[in-house]
Amino acid sequence: MKRLKEGDERAFQELVTTYQNRIFSLTLRFMGNREEAEDLAQEVFLTVFRAIGSYRGEGRFYTWLYRIASNTCKNRLKYLKGRQHHRSIDIEDSPQAQLPSEEGGARQSLQSQIPGPEAVVRGNRLQRAIQEEIAQLDAEHRLLIVLRDIQGLSYHDIIRITGLAEGTLKSRLHRARLALKKRMDRHMR
Repeated sequence: MKRLKEGDERAFQELVTTYQNRIFSLTLRFMGNREEAEDLAQEVFLTVFRAIGSYRGEGRFYTWLYRIASNTCKNRLKYLKGRQHHRSIDIEDSPQAQLPSEEGGARQSLQSQIPGPEAVVRGNRLQRAIQEEIAQLDAEHRLLIVLRDIQGLSYHDIIRITGLAEGTLKSRLHRARLALKKRMDRHMR
């Protein structure tokens, strides 16, 4: 951190190398568009580089980084929503879908739990439907679902990222899951 605050380019490269897959995975799952996610991931790291002097060292660094990434995604989503613009891709087709969860990949693929070719096809359809429906949630709900259920972050880390109180976080996450469940009902018939 000291080297980074002093503007050491090598320290910045180490930071990017360490966190690039996780941040890209977050932006991809939040935005549902590869090009948009790549641009936002770069924007996140540029913001970190410019704002590293304001990092106070309270809590874990990656929660500060995730807060920047989350806010960047929410701001971009608002911008795009105002222009009625939304494109999505099949998340399972992305290289990040194959990464281990600690590097930003999915915690668990639906395909890994369902044996047989027919079941794999059903798993793929369900995975695609889940991603499409997550993309339709409002930004706050989408963020909480991505951070907790896809990225697998702890409540403590999400609290540090979002600034929400624990009770508020749990309540909003519950509402987000209910909203996603309601949206998924049409796919489960």
